Amino acid sequence: MKRIAVLISGFGSNLQAIIDAIAEGRLPGVEIAVVVSNRRDAYGLERARRAGIPTEYHPFRPYRDAGRTRQEYDADLAEILQRYAVDWVVMAGWMHVLSDAFLRHFPNRVINLHPALPEMFPGTNAIPRAYEAYRRGEISHTGVMVHLVPDEAVDAGPVILQEAVPIYPEDTLESLEGRIHQVEHRLLVEAIRRVVGDDDRLPER
Repeated sequence: MKRIAVLISGFGSNLQAIIDAIAEGRLPGVEIAVVVSNRRDAYGLERARRAGIPTEYHPFRPYRDAGRTRQEYDADLAEILQRYAVDWVVMAGWMHVLSDAFLRHFPNRVINLHPALPEMFPGTNAIPRAYEAYRRGEISHTGVMVHLVPDEAVDAGPVILQEAVPIYPEDTLESLEGRIHQVEHRLLVEAIRRVVGDDDRLPER
């Protein structure tokens, strides 16, 4: 059984997709060991509690207020996950960039979900930025990717899965967001099934 930690910062719909996939037998050999949020009011924590999954709240603000570094925060986050004997880490809406102080403890074992295609709209607000780029006539589609996180580069790393999402003239930002989230839920579960359930299928670095 492979134990994963899911890192969240908000609503947790992608976490719910993983929880549902495990309950339905679509992720054999995978269990969620812990869900960690950097925000106390993240609804994803409630989703985890309802599913009987341990949760941890790990805010950065106390570190910042005490003059401590992001590296110290990340090292402590790694220590938390090690207490749960975690094999893999899944970033499902986690709004921090992980430093080497964390990543070195899980080499080639951190997965990130990003609502854009490789090298397009890295960082925050990827969906609104894509929508505005479409309205300016710069793009005809956006997408979703799931990739490994080997280093501190933002939304970059070996791609496990990607899928284009068209943008239609009648789209609102809300309708585009909804369609992207549907793809996210499906792609993230499939990526976890591929690489966590079968280490031999890791993408090349």
